[in-house]
Order: sequence, then C-alpha cells, then structure tokens
Amino acid sequence: MQLEWRGIRVYITREGDSGRGVLLLHGWMCSADMMSDIQHTLSDKMRTAAIDFPGHGLRGNAPAPLETWGVPDYAELAAEVIRILHLAPCDIIAHSFGARVAIYLAANHPEMVGRMVLTGAAGIRKKQSKAADNRQKTYQFLKNGVNALEKLHLFGKQTGRWRESLVQRFGSADYKALDPEMRKTFNQIVTLDLSDQLPRIQAPTVLFWGENDTETPLWMGREMERLIPDAGLVVEEGCGHFAYLEKSDVFERVVKSFLLEGRES
Repeated sequence: MQLEWRGIRVYITREGDSGRGVLLLHGWMCSADMMSDIQHTLSDKMRTAAIDFPGHGLRGNAPAPLETWGVPDYAELAAEVIRILHLAPCDIIAHSFGARVAIYLAANHPEMVGRMVLTGAAGIRKKQSKAADNRQKTYQFLKNGVNALEKLHLFGKQTGRWRESLVQRFGSADYKALDPEMRKTFNQIVTLDLSDQLPRIQAPTVLFWGENDTETPLWMGREMERLIPDAGLVVEEGCGHFAYLEKSDVFERVVKSFLLEGRES
C-alpha cells in the first residue's frame, strides 16, 4: 500500500483481515522487512500494518522528507496511518527509533493506542562521558570555525569539504551514513529526550531488552519500566540491540501472549 503524505510517498505493508489492529515500527535506517516475521505471525488473528519510515525504509531507498522532521512528525505519520486504516485503538510493536515514535504517539494520542511492545527502545538521552563531551565540544568548535570561513566567501566549495571531513572524523556511524538533509532530521531526533513523556503513557507496555545492548543500554529499559505507569521489563541474556531478532522465538511468545491471550477482538 502507498500513502501520499506531506508531498512524499510512504510505503506500508499490510497483512491480516480481521481482529485488532497492530502497527509495527522499525528502527533507524532499517525497514519494515525487519518486522516481517512477527507481522506474519500475527496476521492470522490481527490486522497488521508496518510502515517504511520516510528516509529509512526500503533498505534506505524510501523517499526522504522534503523538510527536516523530528519525532513529532514521524508520530503524526503513524497517527495518520492508524486513522486511514481504522486500526484504533491500535497495538504497537516498535524497535529502537520506532519506539521513540511509539512513545510520543502514546503520550500525546492515548485514545489511539491499545498496548505496546517496545524492544531496544530509544528515547532517553544517553549519559555522556567526559571524553565524549570533550569530543563534542572540539567538533562544535571546529565546525563553527568552518562556518565562519564560509561566510567570507574566499574558499568556494572547500568549506563544504572541510565540514564533511569533520563529520567523518567526529560523527557516529549512523550520522556519517546520512545525506546532509537527513542529518538535520537525525539531530532533531536524537536531541529530543522523551523522559517527560513516559509517565503520560496510559497503554500497558512490555519492554523487551537485550542484556548486552550497547545502543540503548539496559539501564534505559529499567528507567522506562520505572517511569511508564503500567510497564514490565523482559531481559534476554547474551543479546544486543536486536534482541527481538536474536531471540525471535521468545519475542514471538511474549508478543502473542501479551497482545492476544485473554482479549476480545
């Protein structure tokens, strides 16, 4: 299925014709394909929809937003999909960046969300070490210098090359892989701390975490469990940021038990 929204084409994979609605939201620079196994598992009893986020999905080939987006923009897209497909109150399964979107949506549109399963959820700002803080300050100092030189109009395209060199030296792998426009979106997203949104979530929530997750460390899962009023944390030993794939059989059992058992369609 294709949806035209804010001037771009958004791709949505749908499976299932009956039962409660469930929306699947993938992680940063991933795609709906990575949610396909759990989507297929649920499709005989639920109406499922998986979004390929603009600028991310279709293995990075989904059309990017025409302007800088933040988490609220992606959440409004998710809300629009729920409205168009008549999925509300919609259950949500989300990984990493997708969980940022789910958290914002559940906090600001509680009437749209039934239950949530969040795995390796992002949304709480990482505690930055002194070394990382100094690295960031150095990058910002050098970037400001390049910006000042650019205003002199003496170096032509060289300032752009210097700026990209700084990105390649100081940027994260995710950031370096993006084009300049999507980097603006990346900055909007990672600088938004959603901690204050978590207590506003009314949806019962399961947090599925890898013990060895380095992208969204386990302390974040424990903090989310503490702040979300009705939340429980499941920790998988030996797993990392993609615990839902590493322990797909366990994840499937948790999801089916939480979303299907003892509930009316």
